[in-house]
Amino acid sequence: MSQPIEMALLGAGNRGTFTYGGYAKLNPHRVRFVAVAEPDNARRQRFASEHGIPPERCFASWEELLAQPQLAYALVNATMDQTHLSSTLRALERGYHVLLEKPMATRPEDCVRIVQAAERTGRILQICHVLRYTQFWGTIHNLIASGRLGQVLNVNHVENVVYWHMAHSFVRGNWRNSTTSAPMILAKCCHDMDILYWNLGSQVKRLSSFGRLSHFRPEQAPEGAPLRCTDGCPIQDECAYYAPRIYLREGNGWPVNVITLDTSTEGRLRALREGPYGRCVYHCDNDVVDHQIVSMELESGTTLSFTMQGHSHNNVRTMRYEGTRATLRASEAAWEITVHDHLTGSEEVFYPTRAGSGHGGGDAGVMNAFLASLRDSEHAPLTSARASLESHLMAFAAECAHVDGAMVDMAAYKAEIEARAMNQALDL
Repeated sequence: MSQPIEMALLGAGNRGTFTYGGYAKLNPHRVRFVAVAEPDNARRQRFASEHGIPPERCFASWEELLAQPQLAYALVNATMDQTHLSSTLRALERGYHVLLEKPMATRPEDCVRIVQAAERTGRILQICHVLRYTQFWGTIHNLIASGRLGQVLNVNHVENVVYWHMAHSFVRGNWRNSTTSAPMILAKCCHDMDILYWNLGSQVKRLSSFGRLSHFRPEQAPEGAPLRCTDGCPIQDECAYYAPRIYLREGNGWPVNVITLDTSTEGRLRALREGPYGRCVYHCDNDVVDHQIVSMELESGTTLSFTMQGHSHNNVRTMRYEGTRATLRASEAAWEITVHDHLTGSEEVFYPTRAGSGHGGGDAGVMNAFLASLRDSEHAPLTSARASLESHLMAFAAECAHVDGAMVDMAAYKAEIEARAMNQALDL
């Protein structure tokens, strides 16, 4: 049996610790973390203890870790979005192969620079677009690629974000503000853009987008609502977003393990009294949209409608692909795909395997693919940096269309971004 591949981790937060660290604990014969960088002392110590990392290989920042001689063959970059550009460029130059959390960067020209750096250094750079690695999305992709639907003429794809997840991540949490993280269409929906590009195999010709932050605003706050749920909210029994109801329920997994390392009742209450997750959803510093639509025309002639809305009763993507031979309908909720044949009127239903790891098996799948690429350079990952760039530019263009209220011509937009990236490179 070959030796496990040694990796470093940048960012021991929820994804770094539980997704990638969890994978390593389940697969010690495949991967071993030998260094960690994390600014939070308690999180850093927790990860080091779980993986047997000595103190001299624990660092308070990614800058400190990457200032050392190369400590591992590869690294996982699970830092916050705003640091992806600088940390990834440094890691590639240092010789690391990199598994990078999405989004690649928070500006389109920076995404281009990261891709160019990976190609220049000859390092593997894989993006964590986990959906491609699930049986559900793989089945849909294969059905379309087989020609079963005929020519796909129209697609309707909806990402329904459950109300409490919207509040947790995009109102109270780390991705609430586009100036400190990224726009919603990028932070949450670049997964969807990636899947649509992968399934349809055609670039976008032009697009438009509309959206707004409608509900999670101060003027929507009920009368007398305090700044924090723990400060005696008069409507706590009527509010679906009352923080103690969300975070004091049974279990200590996600999202409870995000708000505090101390998941006891007292530890959770302390986090709600003092931290961001106890704030009233109508009194936060959020600015990302809570609903948005994007209309696209592809180079192939396919028309496409994408919707994101953060007021759902559950987290589920639903979609409908209309082809000249058949219609495909699918829902993540049921993990079910139905193909209705136009000629015979018959229906065939598929129930793909739902793996046990996060994102329906996608979390384990993305790590499996990264390790396979590291062991065999001919084994290119599905979500290489170049493959993932297209979906990021789709998301950025949609945000431009939403902000400016104008149609975006993708060829012209890409040319503008390439020019910006080139000018930045010349300025360095």
